Amino acid sequence: MIEVLDLKKYYKMGPVLVKALNGINLTIEDGEFLSIMGPSGSGKSTLLNILGALDKPTSGTVFFDGIDLARVDESVLYRLRRKKVGFVFQSFNLIPTLSALENVLIPLVPTNIPKVKGYKKAKELLETVGLGGRILHKPSEMSGGEQQRVAMARALVNNPKIILADEPTGNVDSKTGKEIIKLLQDLNQNMGTTLVVVTHDPEIGNLTERIIQLKDGKIISE
Repeated sequence: MIEVLDLKKYYKMGPVLVKALNGINLTIEDGEFLSIMGPSGSGKSTLLNILGALDKPTSGTVFFDGIDLARVDESVLYRLRRKKVGFVFQSFNLIPTLSALENVLIPLVPTNIPKVKGYKKAKELLETVGLGGRILHKPSEMSGGEQQRVAMARALVNNPKIILADEPTGNVDSKTGKEIIKLLQDLNQNMGTTLVVVTHDPEIGNLTERIIQLKDGKIISE
């Protein structure tokens, strides 16, 4: 599904050249569930952003379903992100003034999906993640774990081929974190969605099918 060839991402910080990614080669199969681990500053989030077409590499190639992400314009990347990628962030990124249902509906706004069909789908997804009784609650009325479940439902509403999750358990307690990873496992097995999870927690990493270890912008083990 995704093939990464000699990927490099460099940043200039004053006179210093930061090599966030420095020669990454990686293949992600359709339907796979893998984790990306490593210390802070190892390049995990940078890699995730490039895989999801949120950022472009300094050099190297990323093929997503046969599309070379570095050789297409922003309109193509926009359509790819909207139709094929679901993002789950550590900070949830929910809109505080909207209900759980309305937050899940946000990715459908630029689509032609009929309103009634969209509401039905969003409600079904919230039920799938265990929030059928909380659909009208706003983020301030939910726990961290519940907010992350809303974020997962939002990531799934467009039937993406892949979900990219950046520290999805970072702002919840360990028990809730395990429940969230179990939910991701269930979604992967029942819906066939490819999952890539960035995490610091080795216990969570061990629940995934494959672990990619990064250090100083390079893969040091797999």
